[in-house]
Amino acid sequence: MDTVSANIATARSMASIADARERTRDFLQALVHPLAVEAADTVVLVISELVTNALRHGGGTCTLDLTAHPNSIEVAVHDSSPQAPRMRTPDLNGGTGGFGWPMVNHLARATSVTRQAAGGKTVSARFAR
Repeated sequence: MDTVSANIATARSMASIADARERTRDFLQALVHPLAVEAADTVVLVISELVTNALRHGGGTCTLDLTAHPNSIEVAVHDSSPQAPRMRTPDLNGGTGGFGWPMVNHLARATSVTRQAAGGKTVSARFAR
């Protein structure tokens, strides 16, 4: 089984989120068998949401890992907060969010949240290739 990984360290800023999206696109396009454009766009959208949430709610820094498996793409975002994402009623008027985690769960084939022994957590999503 052949896998390719990319580790992208991210610091708090809007430029960091854009950088994570760009690096994800580069990673996906460099694969021997690249994803179709629509599938790649889905992965990039989920990356944008996970990195944004990690920066906003997870302590201000995060690390992004991208792994290409033969039949799937796995994304993992690590941050220093032990708090797992949660489903909540989206706020349609106050602008406090609530849309992202349901969207991630809808778009990904599978998601998981793993608390790390040293502290923090990893939020992972897997997509079909």
